[in-house]
Amino acid sequence: MEKNSGSASRTDVYARVTAEIVAAIEAGVGEFKMPWHHDGAAAARPTNVSTSKRYRGVNTLALWVAALSAGYGSGLWGTYRQWSALGAQVRKGEKATTVVLWKEMRAAGDRDDAGHEDDETDLRRMFAKAFSVFNLAQVDGYAPDAVPILDEAERLDHAEVFIKNLGIKTISEGTAAFYRPSTDTVVMPAFERFRDAASFYGVWLHECGHASGAKHRLDRDLSGRFGSEAYAFEEICVEILSGLVLADLGIANHPRPDHASYISSWLKVIKSDSRAIFTAASKAQQAADWMHAQQPMEQVRAA
Repeated sequence: MEKNSGSASRTDVYARVTAEIVAAIEAGVGEFKMPWHHDGAAAARPTNVSTSKRYRGVNTLALWVAALSAGYGSGLWGTYRQWSALGAQVRKGEKATTVVLWKEMRAAGDRDDAGHEDDETDLRRMFAKAFSVFNLAQVDGYAPDAVPILDEAERLDHAEVFIKNLGIKTISEGTAAFYRPSTDTVVMPAFERFRDAASFYGVWLHECGHASGAKHRLDRDLSGRFGSEAYAFEEICVEILSGLVLADLGIANHPRPDHASYISSWLKVIKSDSRAIFTAASKAQQAADWMHAQQPMEQVRAA
């Protein structure tokens, strides 16, 4: 049983987490199901059992992958030691999932002739540390508090208000959903054209995700790093973004009909650069944070 993975080089951490995510994407190709598609239940909101803090960015994605692969119904995760401190026991033979904690390491600067450090040359570097965590479904001896689930009508009402608070103009017309940069407008088909309400809000958030990258918002220019693959990378970003926000709102995230045409380009980007999925998750989390920041304080949910 893996109890603690300890320190690892940044390259090792990137490769390790990326390999798990790629495996999950490839496993879902037949059904066009990606790790960020979920049913809106508690498993879609991974939370640390000890701190009650939500996992963020690529850690959320990694835990979605693990929950999807193993069929976990809970969003509670913790290290072996954290579960033990709560009187629970990770079952023998259970496989851990890797998450990443970023820490700042301060390096001393140059010293002068008197041996004093030059504060101006102090360096602050970030390093990644990998931790092994286990889901509630992998432990015995722990009974979590009941997680309240909003009824469908209230969830969708909240989503309606949430999206309108973004201040992104939306018009309803035609049969295709897209973001029109020239007018800074999201175009959406009529509500009745969607198979269910969750699909409607998922697509609406996806297109608002594209709008979040506009120059006067987050100015998300991906062309410098990803070149001709920038469009595919942008799609990955907003797909993860919509999954993050739908999870916050307690709404299912289903695969879109057009996913089949995107999967090969997504895999190409992710496989060509082991850090790409980290960047995508980071950009998605940044956009999700921006969306939450547009909400009145009494409506802001944990992000």
